[in-house]
Amino acid sequence: MTQTVLGHASALAKHHGAHIVVAHCRKRAEDMRPYSRALPSFARATMVAQSEELANQEEQDLRAQLHQFMASLDIEETERPHPGTASVEFVEDFGQMADVIKRTGRLADLVAVAKPDRDRNIGTNSLQSALYQTGRPVLMCPSSGDVAPDFGAHVTIAWNGSLEASRAVAMTLDIARAARSLTILSGGKGEPHGTTADELIEYYRLRGVDAGAHRFEARNPGEALPKITAELGASLLIMGAYGQNHERETLFGGNTQVVVDRSEIPVVLVH
Repeated sequence: MTQTVLGHASALAKHHGAHIVVAHCRKRAEDMRPYSRALPSFARATMVAQSEELANQEEQDLRAQLHQFMASLDIEETERPHPGTASVEFVEDFGQMADVIKRTGRLADLVAVAKPDRDRNIGTNSLQSALYQTGRPVLMCPSSGDVAPDFGAHVTIAWNGSLEASRAVAMTLDIARAARSLTILSGGKGEPHGTTADELIEYYRLRGVDAGAHRFEARNPGEALPKITAELGASLLIMGAYGQNHERETLFGGNTQVVVDRSEIPVVLVH
């Protein structure tokens, strides 16, 4: 999962001359201590020493993997990035991963995370923290597979005139401007009193972006959106994520949750 997230983040960084911050969550001894029973002092001391050694080894391994991977992509590692130059930085923080994402993500233009594996309960908290706690667009990367050679060249954006879709448009203008082709996916009747796809095309035109519209009908838009994106030859889908009733969507399989669970392509989600 780490490599596919880094691969997609690196592709965008090289395309936009951006700086990548790789945030590592370092485990603390207290996070590993069992709370069900008290431990004698010598056992606590042993656990602290072992957890420190484990954390150090994990950090060294991650730094080595990052160095090797970024060197293969010719991306510089630096703590002082230069505007317009792709670079990467490794930062380490203590605490829970959701809190680390919250702290580091709020000043990011885009937060990249792996697609959650709900069967194994991996990654769900990271995606939720990125979506609900950072206020930033979130790139959900496939759990496996190579980065498409033309990643970001043809982009689709899901449009139903909703508030979330409007935020997605506004917060991903740089991605839209950098794409060679942008297709608006519009299905169904949309939101009552919502903005139309034709009006969105005009919005983009005034900002120097040529966009076309692809209208579709589907009983399950959550399944249709990634499928249509792939059929059109696009490599990235942008969409608004969850409305005010996102808890209900999560429980009953709303469109966003279907995309999160089943999409095999990269998706930018904006809450």
